[in-house]
Amino acid sequence: MNIKLPSQYDFIKRFYQLAIANVASNIMIPLAGLISVAFLGHLKEIHHLAGVALASILFEFIYVIFYFLRMGTTGVTAQAVGRNDREEMLRVGLRNGLIALSLGVAILILQYPIRELWFAIVSATPEVKASGIDYFNARIWGAPAVLFNYVLIGWLLGREMSGKVLLMSVVGNAANVMFDYLYIIQWEWASTGAGIAQALSQYLMLLVGLFLASKDIQFKDLQTAFQKLWDWLAFKSAFTLNGNIFVRSLANMTTMAAFGSLSALMGTIIFAENALLLQVILVSIFLVDGIGFTTETLTGNFKGQTANDQFIPLLQLSLGTSISLGLSIAGACILFPETVFGLLSDHTEVTLPIKLYAPWLILVLGCQAISSNFDGYFGGLAEGEPIRNSTLCGALLGFAPLAIWAWQAQSNQILWLALSGFMATKMVAIAIQVPRTLQNDPEAIPSLD
Repeated sequence: MNIKLPSQYDFIKRFYQLAIANVASNIMIPLAGLISVAFLGHLKEIHHLAGVALASILFEFIYVIFYFLRMGTTGVTAQAVGRNDREEMLRVGLRNGLIALSLGVAILILQYPIRELWFAIVSATPEVKASGIDYFNARIWGAPAVLFNYVLIGWLLGREMSGKVLLMSVVGNAANVMFDYLYIIQWEWASTGAGIAQALSQYLMLLVGLFLASKDIQFKDLQTAFQKLWDWLAFKSAFTLNGNIFVRSLANMTTMAAFGSLSALMGTIIFAENALLLQVILVSIFLVDGIGFTTETLTGNFKGQTANDQFIPLLQLSLGTSISLGLSIAGACILFPETVFGLLSDHTEVTLPIKLYAPWLILVLGCQAISSNFDGYFGGLAEGEPIRNSTLCGALLGFAPLAIWAWQAQSNQILWLALSGFMATKMVAIAIQVPRTLQNDPEAIPSLD
């Protein structure tokens, strides 16, 4: 029995070219914050490092919530490319770009209440808070650039221009290193310098991205796109899709924040152990999301071409790749815990007992890899409801009941069961929606002889 694959799997090279660039550019996101921390960690006063770490939590929360701008752009752009609709492809970028700029300006307008509320909630010494406020006051001005970069990256990915996205990321991170050295080390601006470096590097990254994006766009094309830009039905559709993905991001962040808070209530050692494991999960998420973005781009492109017979082969390839990646990371943590976690901490009272909880990574990272790919799949179809509903199911049905039990029993094992329940429930809730998208398409299954 021979499987006829060539015609339906001829996108494999294209898939891995996109995936490598997506993963490489994605992993640079967590590196940006580490750069500033590394420079500040060599100053004599430790309160600058602590203050920046405190403020960075707020920025991570804000920017992760608005990450929907990237995902909400890629799939719709890819569909327009698949239909060879150049005008709509441009309008998607312009439309979501306006939304991003509006949200960025809104953040600037509301920066004072955001800052005051956050630093009123957190506990820290006056010196640490002062450094954190200095960092916030400088970095916040980069918000419009950050959000517009999300749209620009999503738009370029939708056009399969992942090389340009990678170049943007490299330029942004290189500029951040240069500015950090100049402002923190040379000019001794400490936390303020770190904030300015982050903001300026984002604007430089934006300028590079706009230059790269404009190279194959004619002015007359922009004029034509602008004439039909103010289509309120199209804006409504964009807000609906982005709104659903926004809810997903908020539910994910709330669940992870609740996990961290409950960990802290169980003692310093358990909190430290869980914090190290969460760092591994975070790295895995950024890596696997790179595969998910590739799935989103190709799904949207195939949808635009009405090549629905490619959906199953694409999911087979993307799921196999992301699951292998997630489980490889989990396996390394389980088989070599002293080596992996020893890189993150030299406190043996934390790294030695962590092997008791590392096996949970198999379930957490495996389910997360699958759900991330299905998020990308439905993003490519421009269907936000399955993405939103599956995450809410995971948070409310999979995580919350077990988290309450873990808090009552003061059990970290049950807490990890709760996080696993979140990932597993989210995975099942979105996976059961996939067959619906393949209905009335008998050719979507690879033929067998």
